[in-house]
Amino acid sequence: MRPPDRRAWRAPRLFDGRTLWQDRLVVAEDGVVTALLPASSQPDCPVEDLPDDAVLAPGFIDIQVNGGGGVMFNDALDAEGIAAIAAAHARFGTRGLLPTLISGSRDEIAAAIAAARAAIAGGVPGVLGLHLEGPFLNPERHGAHPVAKLLRPEPEDVDLLASLGPAGVTLVTLAPECVPPGFVRALVKRGVRVCAGHSNASAAQMAAARAEGLSGVTHLFNAMSQLGSREPGVVGAAMSDPHLAAGIIADGHHVAWPSFQAAFRAIGAERMMLVTDAMATVGGPADAFSLFGETIRVSEGRLVNREGRLAGAHLDMASAVANAHRHGGASLAEALAMATTTPAAFLGLADSHGQIAPGRRAEFSMLRIGG
Repeated sequence: MRPPDRRAWRAPRLFDGRTLWQDRLVVAEDGVVTALLPASSQPDCPVEDLPDDAVLAPGFIDIQVNGGGGVMFNDALDAEGIAAIAAAHARFGTRGLLPTLISGSRDEIAAAIAAARAAIAGGVPGVLGLHLEGPFLNPERHGAHPVAKLLRPEPEDVDLLASLGPAGVTLVTLAPECVPPGFVRALVKRGVRVCAGHSNASAAQMAAARAEGLSGVTHLFNAMSQLGSREPGVVGAAMSDPHLAAGIIADGHHVAWPSFQAAFRAIGAERMMLVTDAMATVGGPADAFSLFGETIRVSEGRLVNREGRLAGAHLDMASAVANAHRHGGASLAEALAMATTTPAAFLGLADSHGQIAPGRRAEFSMLRIGG
């Protein structure tokens, strides 16, 4: 019988999922945390001393990842494509993600689900399930999704969208006003999590979808009806409904920092989740890629098409956390929660992800940040 693999990490700061601690030692055995001790402790196992500006945190979770490592999920609908994307984001601390399909056909949705199933069964690190963003979106808010790819749902689409089943988490982004009554309820009943996005929904339409089980909003502020004085829209619903979570892109391009700060004050770290909306350029060798036949390029930190319109994000989760803290009005603990405990809870994975504690997997992210 082989001896247990026992090791430890000494961290100047440690975020355990709830509290930011100073000077802690984490001990793990065979990949499971066994103890959290004062940094002065001397365990009888190898100890890695982290840099003075480091924060050790639970593994980051990203629920919206379109690509990475030079690969777009839409163009690589197999386990190998998912593995390349996951490996690219792991370099930036993301230990769990949902590969995201951008408005595919029904055949492409089926292929994406099969790819996610194969990646999970094959043990590809970090794959939690699948995010299907579209194709049931509002053409008036299509963003980077080609209008020609958008569809109206059919009754049999519930079976298709829910076909990953218990193998992993399925998240569907749709426009509530573009699906029939009962469609959201049918998906939720099958275990699918549903978010509103690329939507012109009114507050009343959002409330109706919420009553059917809608639980979140995709990339807050972007491609959705805005907060107005007499019509709150999707943004107002997300800011006012305590039962809705909201993903947000913290790159300073998709959402101006004053707007981010206002939303954060209204929503808080328990409901707001950092997402990257990352494309192929993150962790990849090139600064351009093709999306639906159109060249998308990095320009001054932004991903833009030929007309200069935003088309996804050139953002990793470590940068998103740092940005939310430095510019978004979040404390460091709150920014870390938005990338760990909050998405874990939203995905129903709070029992297995989002905390550093005895009995939990030793799956960490390290962020180097001052202050």
